[in-house]
Amino acid sequence: MDPESQEKLRQLDARIKVAKGAQAPKPRVDEHYSQAQHAWRMVIELVAGLGIGFGIGYGLDLLFGTLPIFMVIFVMLGLAAGIKTMLRSAQEMQRQKMAEEAEKLDEGA
Repeated sequence: MDPESQEKLRQLDARIKVAKGAQAPKPRVDEHYSQAQHAWRMVIELVAGLGIGFGIGYGLDLLFGTLPIFMVIFVMLGLAAGIKTMLRSAQEMQRQKMAEEAEKLDEGA
């Protein structure tokens, strides 16, 4: 190669490095979607508990002819079960987040 071509290649390489350095890293959107997925999971768990409790209570009320009694009781039990499941999911997510942070600290040390 002649010296002129080599100089052009060096200039091009320098411009490429400057352009790559000027690009800002993209913000992580995975974290946002991950949090939204966790939120929806908790909402679905709560609604599922209420729905199952309502179904069981309404079915028992139809079977025994006592319309509001079992439905109210089982809706409350379903609500309690849904909240308990939501709390368990939140604890699981918290343990996972703490493990990730501890792993990052270990890598940094």
